[in-house]
Order: sequence, then structure tokens, then C-alpha cells
Amino acid sequence: MLELRAMKMPEPAEICVLITGASSGIGAGLAREFSRRGMRVALVARRIAKLEVLASELRATGVPASAHCGDVTVDGDIARVVGELASLGVAPHIVIANAGFGVVGNAANLDLADYRRQFETNVFGVVRTLHESLQALRSTQGRFVIMGSVAGHLSSAGSSPYTMSKFAVRALAEALHGELRSAGVSCTLISPGFVDSDIRRVDNRGGLHTHAPDPIPAWLRMKTDDAARIMARGILRGKKEVVVTTHAKIAVFMARHLPRFTRWVLLRASRGSRPEPKKT
Repeated sequence: MLELRAMKMPEPAEICVLITGASSGIGAGLAREFSRRGMRVALVARRIAKLEVLASELRATGVPASAHCGDVTVDGDIARVVGELASLGVAPHIVIANAGFGVVGNAANLDLADYRRQFETNVFGVVRTLHESLQALRSTQGRFVIMGSVAGHLSSAGSSPYTMSKFAVRALAEALHGELRSAGVSCTLISPGFVDSDIRRVDNRGGLHTHAPDPIPAWLRMKTDDAARIMARGILRGKKEVVVTTHAKIAVFMARHLPRFTRWVLLRASRGSRPEPKKT
């Protein structure tokens, strides 16, 4: 495959992809996409029952898949998963730090605990995943993948915790390009726009509300499978960043090349939203 040659990786059947936050949404979509390409997948999330169902689905296609209960906010969980794979003689070639959620609301109405909770998963969870899988990635000269967001390029009113976390992991990815090179490990940042997923059904405390409607209209959301295909292709081609969806590409272009105009547009948009009541 052209993509694998770009990354200097072995044949698909010899590759293992470890994915955090793999129980639903983009994580599950990426698991299906890499499995479709014939690669072993190691699924990590807190909801082990959902992981087992997905792993069984993928194994039915003849491709190895394993489910591992793990929480990126807990020291040692990812290291344990890497150890479980090592006991099978397997080391991950690709580690995707996908686990995350979004804390939203006006800054004046949020507590420090809200920001800490956001960063514990979206930022420190990524760093923890890196630290606990890096030795394995060195052995395979693999690739570390960070799930960012178009929100890592521009910030809008009412979402400062989430956008701060995504700006932070984009900065981490930029640093890792140089820091990991000598170890033979590479890094890809994924910056999606609106994709079908559960993230907008998760509250500020990380609780999932499965029956809540998605506030983003269907015509603006990319199907999960389509997004996962674009992401996987970019990862395997060794791209430093993969921006997914047309509106995300436009937003990133504007943020980079027309920052003052972009800020004006975002300010105009924020005036049309109703202010949140202050906490008492």
C-alpha cells in the first residue's frame, strides 16, 4: 500500500492500532476503518461492554480485535493495555489519543473544577497516553496520533474550556514533530469539524445522554465512516495534520490567513446568542 510505504510500516496484518475512546463515535469509526484495512485493533475505553460488542463485530470479519477497559485520566491504565498486548507478542504501531469530551458555557459561569476536568481528559489524558505508549512506539518506529479539533485553531464564545484544551494539544503536536524524530516516532494531529459522534451528547461532567438530539444540523455533519476513512488515509500517509470536513478547512484557512476578519465574524456570531444567567 502507498500509505504504508510512506510510513515505512510492515504489511497490514502485522500492524496494531491502539485507540482510546473507542467505544463510540470517531473512535469506533476509526476502529472499523483500520480493521477494514486488515489491521489488528486494540480498543480502549471505560465502557467495556460496548467495546466487547465492537471487538466481536470486528473479529467476525477475520481481523484480530481486543477490548481493554481503560481510563486516560488514570495513571497506568494505558501502560497496562500496552502490557496486555506485549503478553501476546504485539506492540502498537499506531496509537490514537482519541478520548475526549467538551465542557461548554461562559467562563464567568464555570468553576475552576470545570476547567480542570476538561484538561484532565483532553490534555493530560493525551500526555498520559503518550508517556505510557512511547516505549512501544519506539520499538515499532510508529506514529502517535492526537485527536484535535477545528476548535484548536479558533475559539468562540461559550466554549473556552474545550477550545483551550484543543489549542493545547495542537501545540503539543507541533512540539512532538521535532522531539520524537530522533526516536523514529512521528506524530499526526487530526483537526475535524462537525462529525457524527457522541461528543455533543456528553455533559460538562462527562456524562453521556444517548437520546439527546445533536444540536448540529445533519447537513453540516460528516458521516463518521467517511471522516474515519479520511483520517486513516492521512495517518497512514504520514501527514502532520489532517483537517476533516470542508467547513473545517475553510475555518482553519481563515484563522491562519485572515485572523482579524475571523475574529470579527466570531464576535458578530456571539452577539446573536442569548447570554447565560450568572451563578448565584
